[in-house]
Amino acid sequence: MVDAPQAPLSALEKRLLNDYQRDFPLSPAPYADLARELGVSEAEVMDTLRRLTERNAISRIGPVFRPKRIGVSTLAAMAVPDERLEEVARMVSAYVAVNHNYEREHRYNLWFVITAPDDDQLQAVLHEIERRAGIPVLSLPMLEDYHIDLGFDLRWDIQ
Repeated sequence: MVDAPQAPLSALEKRLLNDYQRDFPLSPAPYADLARELGVSEAEVMDTLRRLTERNAISRIGPVFRPKRIGVSTLAAMAVPDERLEEVARMVSAYVAVNHNYEREHRYNLWFVITAPDDDQLQAVLHEIERRAGIPVLSLPMLEDYHIDLGFDLRWDIQ
């Protein structure tokens, strides 16, 4: 089955994807703040973000904290059979402790980051994922801290 082509991104969609990868408003009403900056309604911002999620252009909106600032974290990987990849990825993503996950072209094809208040809770989530999936989880805790800017200039001509 081939996916139907998607409509081109609107100017608002492009602005939301490009301009707020960092410096997202930290306020009690961040979406209202975005709406004011973009000259649209808060409902329009929310509807646009919902559409972008449905299109799989974004998977989550949330902070990325520096390691070891608020608890502990680890990079984890699983070797998931191709026919179960989508199912296991959905299950992993449902955990609040999981920041994001992604597929890689490797025997270990599902990678994700888990953050928890302490090591006991981190280990509990790892073990629960392993038990539920029936697949071993490889934990790769950070040994040395490097700053990598995960924002990308999408270079759209936004009018």
